[in-house]
Amino acid sequence: MVFRLDEKELVFPYPALADPDGLLAVGGDLSVNRLLLAYHHGIFPWFSEDDPICWYSPHERCVIFPEAVKVSKSMAKVLRDDVFSVTFNQDFPEVIRNCAAIGRKDQPGTWITQEMQEAYIRLHQEGYGKSVEVWKDGELAGGLYGLQIGSVFCGESMFSKVSNASKTALIWLCKQGGFELIDCQMPNEHLLSLGAEMISREVYDGYLSADY
Repeated sequence: MVFRLDEKELVFPYPALADPDGLLAVGGDLSVNRLLLAYHHGIFPWFSEDDPICWYSPHERCVIFPEAVKVSKSMAKVLRDDVFSVTFNQDFPEVIRNCAAIGRKDQPGTWITQEMQEAYIRLHQEGYGKSVEVWKDGELAGGLYGLQIGSVFCGESMFSKVSNASKTALIWLCKQGGFELIDCQMPNEHLLSLGAEMISREVYDGYLSADY
């Protein structure tokens, strides 16, 4: 059952009531307080430009346990050779703009609308939005962004302008970020190749509740 949210009421339905595809509710807004309430309960927004705001809470979650991240031999050489330099939370707006601008195979347009960008930049300004920037020869080559909810990094998107740049960002986050869990939301082959796995909502909620 999909619920309709009232912009004037800061509340979400019980996440386990989400449809099989994870869709839980539509409507509401992208205020800082609503977004924080959503993420603390394993809910995130995901919608296209012409859609209403859609809120998802998957019954299974794609995550990476940082100690289990997989680094291939070729990637280990990239890291060892210092092909890139990495910074943390130094240029969040530019990272999210690049994530929105760079196209993806079989995905016309972007779900990172201007409204979404503005909302997550506000979260960054409030200390919750975090980014990893990967640089090559002084230029931004790749990166990723998401939210810090206690010891969980709720990943939103990543981008690469140079081969291996987004992988470098994710591996750095696992090894240097100090998080217990990297939430990848939905699975894909790229994430699974880096060690991502599926866990139940109940297990995922346990990590969130430990910090809430």
